[in-house]
Amino acid sequence: MPCIARRLLRGVFVAVWATTAGLATSAASAQERISAAETLLFQTDHLKNVAPPATLSYAFTKTGSAESGFDDTVKLGIRSVDGAKRVSVAFFTGERKIPFPEVSGAEGNPILLCFLEHDIHEMQRLTGGKSGYFRKAIRLALARSAKVARTRVSYAGRESAAREITITPYVDDPLKDRIGKYASKTYVFTLSAAVPGGVYSLRSFVPSAKGTAEAPLLEERLTLLRR
Repeated sequence: MPCIARRLLRGVFVAVWATTAGLATSAASAQERISAAETLLFQTDHLKNVAPPATLSYAFTKTGSAESGFDDTVKLGIRSVDGAKRVSVAFFTGERKIPFPEVSGAEGNPILLCFLEHDIHEMQRLTGGKSGYFRKAIRLALARSAKVARTRVSYAGRESAAREITITPYVDDPLKDRIGKYASKTYVFTLSAAVPGGVYSLRSFVPSAKGTAEAPLLEERLTLLRR
């Protein structure tokens, strides 16, 4: 895991994802607008309600019938350098810890990109597919087929308005048979301006082949903890 993460950090981490600008450029050339999902995830100042120094903590849970699960934590350390926010990411602890770079001049919440890069590595491991395929499929789904719904979240004893973004990036892909049972993987991003850092929860799951009544084949969930 660490060597994979280090390769991702050599420009790919920011360059590939933060080029939703690149995605926006290609979309604009096709006379498309930047989607609501892209705006909410990548063009929103999620950290505007966090005054440094501060720490945001998230609970991570992996469950499912495909393989053993675990619980861990993810923490963001936010500090101010020359008037700009700088964010360090501690993604998991101990032997599971994945190195991610410190983000300078942060506005968007880096937890989004870290969660997606972790997920892409897991999809590589589980299916033997290429990271570029998964990354592109997720970007295109956010641009073209994401569902955005209003919802409510409960945090620190208060209920607040939120947006829920859902994508199934592989289900209609011509190459989906190559990733087999993982082609139905679904991603759910829950965002709220009322919670610190703007990201309430991130979830990915593969429904059971036996139907929605069964527990997911695989599920990973990241949820903001009360400060």
